[in-house]
Amino acid sequence: MELTGKQKRYLRAQAHHLTPIVQIGKGGLTNEIKTSIRNALDARELIKVTILQNSDADIDDVAAEIEEMSFDVVQKIGRILVVFKVAEKRENRKISLDVKAI
Repeated sequence: MELTGKQKRYLRAQAHHLTPIVQIGKGGLTNEIKTSIRNALDARELIKVTILQNSDADIDDVAAEIEEMSFDVVQKIGRILVVFKVAEKRENRKISLDVKAI
């Protein structure tokens, strides 16, 4: 789903109070971390991912890999990414309904 500027601004506002759920450490973006990102997005639609200080991963590289997984990177600040994806299950779709209305 290609997001407009207004939709991204709305998602950034919604993500402001969230705490990072997924942390990328020394191992980088492994398959286990990709799975946990996928599961978290299916449950919540909007999450924060943080890259720890001891990680060699670059935020732009991680963002590119996440976008290859067909998720939307809404924002990159420092070592934190805000990631969005419409939930697979209808009962988990709360934020995406608001985003589509914008």
